[in-house]
This record gives sequence, structure tokens and C-alpha cells, in this order.
Amino acid sequence: MNRAAMLRQSATRLIGFLRKEQLQIRRDPSSIALALVMPVVLILLFGYGVSLDAENVPVAVVLDDPGAGARELLARLQGSPHFAPTPMRSLAAAERAMADHAVEGIVRVEAGFEKRLAAGGAPAQLILRGIDSNRARLIAGYFDGIVGLWSAQRAVRGERSTAPAVVVEPRVWFNADSRSTNFLVPGLVALVMTLTGVLLTALVVAREWERGTMEAILATPLRASEFLFAKILPYYVLGMGGMLLAVGLGVVLFDVPLRGSFAALFVVSSLFLLASLGLGLAISSSVRVQFVAAQISIIAGFLPTFFLSGLLFDLGSVPRPIQWISYLVPARYFVSASHTLFLAGDVWPVLLPDALTLAAMAIVLIGVARLKIPKRLDG
Repeated sequence: MNRAAMLRQSATRLIGFLRKEQLQIRRDPSSIALALVMPVVLILLFGYGVSLDAENVPVAVVLDDPGAGARELLARLQGSPHFAPTPMRSLAAAERAMADHAVEGIVRVEAGFEKRLAAGGAPAQLILRGIDSNRARLIAGYFDGIVGLWSAQRAVRGERSTAPAVVVEPRVWFNADSRSTNFLVPGLVALVMTLTGVLLTALVVAREWERGTMEAILATPLRASEFLFAKILPYYVLGMGGMLLAVGLGVVLFDVPLRGSFAALFVVSSLFLLASLGLGLAISSSVRVQFVAAQISIIAGFLPTFFLSGLLFDLGSVPRPIQWISYLVPARYFVSASHTLFLAGDVWPVLLPDALTLAAMAIVLIGVARLKIPKRLDG
């Protein structure tokens, strides 16, 4: 048989098996829902419901000194989008409100504030509930910024104040508005693609064993490479569709900037999705029970993407052994590239190493999946 005839036969087998996979996906709407509906749910949930910013923080304000300086400080808090101050008559009342979770902090201006303000060095006490230490530090930073700006403006007006000798003028690169949505949505794309790339494909081969169709496939002349390609292609299309949907919603609905090229984002996303598909198929080819495959995919795919990718927090703050483990997680490199493309642009010294690492991981994981497929498919 000449090479052209062999290629025609291979194409016929491949098209037939792809048709079978397409029908199977159409008969199982949950796959389409997970790939296309879940991105919408996650984007809306994270965009509207999850925020790492501190806005309208309820604080109690106790003015033991009702002078003009204390009232001006209260006005500053009232004019800030970060605070929702509530004046209270006594510190005891404010402490009860914080114990009841009615407020998250207490700003106290002690007696004699006006006199000490005129002389310089007047203290304003801030009491915070430290259950969430990160949020407490964020609130403290906002308060320091308000007091520092107020002190500097008093110094410009020629008034005695607690203004520092050096006034810091911060400038934030890449995310000038300091919106947590701009940070969350690019990383969320990795979570969306992991759902399709790992969770769905972890079930496809195990499903064949459970339904008894794997024996029929083994009896066909379908080759392992053709089997693998037919399993990858439909879920690659679904995964990239979910990525496009998530990116579109993030840019249009939440005004998340995409400063890099879409072509670079498409390539990096493709490499990450191929690595995720390889991991999912390697899991699915190793076990024959869908429930077990789903549990393994959550442990090996979803949880590392959520916690060890930099999606929610900077990995530089975690213990060193955890950092070493995170280098084995493909999502770490995709989140790094995604944040770069959305917020900084085409910064190739960052993008190229991430893309090459993802390409290497995709080759290795798809190779492992190929080795796990029963050899009899080579017939």
C-alpha cells in the first residue's frame, strides 16, 4: 500500500473518530456548559463579587476633641471612597460596635488634639480588627495615606502640623487605578481553561472504559496518535472558546485593559491549554473509573491552579518549599504571561521563558498521555 493510500485511510479513521467525539459532546451538554457557561459564571462572580480592594470600610470615629482639626480629619474620611465613617460619642460605644462586627475599625481623636496639632505631633489613634491581617494592613495603609496627604496640605498652607520632612508621591505602574479586578480577571482565564483542559479531559478515556466502548475502539485499526488527536481537538476548541469568552467579558464588561497583542495571548493560551489537556488525558488514561479520575484531576489540576499559580496572591510570600512545588504547575507560567499581556504589554523577556516552559510541559504531558494509551491501539 502506497503512502497516499495510507494517509487517506488514516484521515478517514480520524474523521470518523472525531465525528464520534463530536456526537458524544453534543449528547453530554454538561461538557459544553462547563466549557462555555462556567467562564461566564466565574467572570461575573470574581468581577462583581470578589474584590481585594478595601472600599466603604465601616469605621467608628470618636472625637474626644471637637475642634476644627478633628472635624477636618472626619471630613477627610467622609470624602474618601475607602471609608464609611460613623461618629460615636465614646470609645466604649465604638468598641461594642467593633465587637458586634458593625464596624471594622475605630479612629479616635483624643482630647487636646487641636492644641497639639498647632504645636506639631498630634496623634490620631487607629484601632483595627486583626482577624484578617492583610485587610487590616490595607486599611491602615489607606488611613496613613489620608493623614499624610492632609498633613502635607496643611504644611503647604503654612500651618503647623505633623507633616513629615519627606512627602512620598507614589506612582503605580501597570495598574494605576489599583483595581483588584485588573489583577483577578487575567489570572481567572487560567482557572477557566483548567476546567476544560484538566477536569473534562480527565474523564474522556475513563468514560470509554466505563461504558464498554473502549473494547470496540481497540478492535478498530485506529492508531494511538489518531486516538489522542481526536480526544484533544474537540476540547481544545471548547477550551479556546471559553478563553475567548472570558477575555471578552473581562475587557468589555469590567474594562480590564489588554495592552499586549491578542496573537501573543492566543499562542500562550494554546500552549497552556495543550499542557492542561495533556495532564487531563494522562490522568484519564491511567485510571478506568471516572470518579477516581475526577478526584485526581481536582488534586493535580484545579487546586494547584487556584493556590499555586499566583492567581490570588504573590507566590513570593509563601514558604520556599511551596515555591519550588509551584514551578511544576503550568498555570504559574500562564498566569505570569497573562498578567504581563493584560497589564504591561508584549514584554518578551517575560513572555518567552513562560511560553517555552509551557511548550515543554505540553510536549512532556502529551507524551505521557500517549504512553498511557493501551498499546493495542497501534495495530
